[in-house]
Amino acid sequence: MDFEVTFNTKWSDFDPNRHMRHTAYNDYAAEVRVRYFQEHGLSINEFAKLNIGPILFKEETSFYKEINIGENITVHMELEGVSKGIERWRFNHQIYNKDGILSAEIKVYGAWIDLIKRKLTSPPADFVKIFEGLPKTENFKEIPLKSEK
Repeated sequence: MDFEVTFNTKWSDFDPNRHMRHTAYNDYAAEVRVRYFQEHGLSINEFAKLNIGPILFKEETSFYKEINIGENITVHMELEGVSKGIERWRFNHQIYNKDGILSAEIKVYGAWIDLIKRKLTSPPADFVKIFEGLPKTENFKEIPLKSEK
């Protein structure tokens, strides 16, 4: 099962060089993650009830082809890695221009944080099913936890 979202870009996504500004790519990738979780029962309100939230340790963006003002984009998301219990995760996002050409790739590595204790935490068991439904990259790997290394 693929997960992707097509967006109409906005004027504010672009810089004086008339191509999409670098941080706009990352904003769209984050929006795709939020939409995936929302479509699977984990809305922002549900995260608030659970006092849990995602945090990023690393975000890496590679740019291949510029996106110009007025172009629509499609963002495809896959799971590149996850730890047992879904404590840590790594997503890969591919951003395609209006012609279907890969324009950028964004990799994010993160985990869940308890918003009260401000410490990393394990998510509820139902998160496992949500992650099982994610499309996986060809190089998908289990992420070892520090105690397992």
